[in-house]
Amino acid sequence: MSTTTPPVHTTMNQFSAAGNELLVGGLPLSRLAERVGQTPFYAYDRKLLRTRVAELHTALPANVKLHFAMKANPMPAIVGFMACLVDGIDVASAGELKIALDAGADPHEISFAGPGKRDNELRQAVAAGVLINVESFREVELLAGISQALGLPARIAVRVNPDFELKGSGMKMGGGPKQFGVDAEQVPELLTKIGERNLAFEGFHLFAGSQNLKAESICEAQQKSYDLALTLSRHTPSPISFLNLGGGFGIPYFPGEKQLDLTSIGQNLEQLSQRASVDFPGASLVIELGRYLVGEAGIYVSRVVDRKVSRGQTFLVVDGGLNHHLSASGNFGQVIRKNYPVAIGNRMNAGITEIASVVGPLCTPLDILADRMTLAVAEPGDLVVVFQSGAYGASASPQRFLGHPEVNEILV
Repeated sequence: MSTTTPPVHTTMNQFSAAGNELLVGGLPLSRLAERVGQTPFYAYDRKLLRTRVAELHTALPANVKLHFAMKANPMPAIVGFMACLVDGIDVASAGELKIALDAGADPHEISFAGPGKRDNELRQAVAAGVLINVESFREVELLAGISQALGLPARIAVRVNPDFELKGSGMKMGGGPKQFGVDAEQVPELLTKIGERNLAFEGFHLFAGSQNLKAESICEAQQKSYDLALTLSRHTPSPISFLNLGGGFGIPYFPGEKQLDLTSIGQNLEQLSQRASVDFPGASLVIELGRYLVGEAGIYVSRVVDRKVSRGQTFLVVDGGLNHHLSASGNFGQVIRKNYPVAIGNRMNAGITEIASVVGPLCTPLDILADRMTLAVAEPGDLVVVFQSGAYGASASPQRFLGHPEVNEILV
């Protein structure tokens, strides 16, 4: 049923509108769609990316390095742009390593993590001179042989699976049995092996969890990570020069969620950096962020191809769905499906709204981008926008599912 009340747009205030048109990179959405030439597409706003990095540099201590975890968005143009703004790049495969190197990232400031690195990936990493976060005894043995064969030092840090987790984390990656890293209680033995193999040990990598909106939980995890690294430093074959305290900074997706407060996190890191100047002289403290850097700067845009009413419920059928944006469909880790913020991007100030569901073109009931949301009344040809789409979008989705075209990505 349509109403004449103002529309309830759960847009994020980082974007603005002119008339009925959402503005992205200063361009009206309809014009941007013409420029791209087809829908669906992802659009990422350079200004928003630059602003987010600047906010972090203001909030964090000057001597804490900021790394971009490019698994959140490995689009080459994004990586190249971010490489000029941040202090380093974190990769999770040889494919990502190639993109980072092609983008001009400094190999000395690239770190490589992942629980199942293949032999040839380790070889590539040593040849490139990047820091390898080792996650098993197997990797240490392989790297010793590779280093000897290539006549090059294998720069390594130990990824530690801590004995705690990041409280309130959307995805827990530390504490308890995990496929990531080496259990903290096994690390002293691993460090002995590293010393025996004459590998170039540099420090530790700890990542307890991701997508957290509670500053106090992030501060607690950082403190515990630091203390654990300090305890383990008694067993290291050489002084620590690198300490990655992880990330976990979340962004709001759903009603009731609020932006993460950086103030207390910055204060906490200032205290830790002062401690590190005594405990680990000359060491670099690193914060590794992906989603927080790029998530709010991106949108996903699809076009309405059909409008239908089924037993009283309105459906807007668009030309892209979970094949391009698995996260927004609720099939990328959500236990209970919730709607991302969605709007009709070329009807931002329309006065008539309705309750409608936005669904994709796929032959599965899982293909839902918005379930019974208040939206401006839309017709075929209108543009549906899913906000908070800059992270874990195109590269995290089954784009070949059912043979539909792959999605375009642009940086504006």
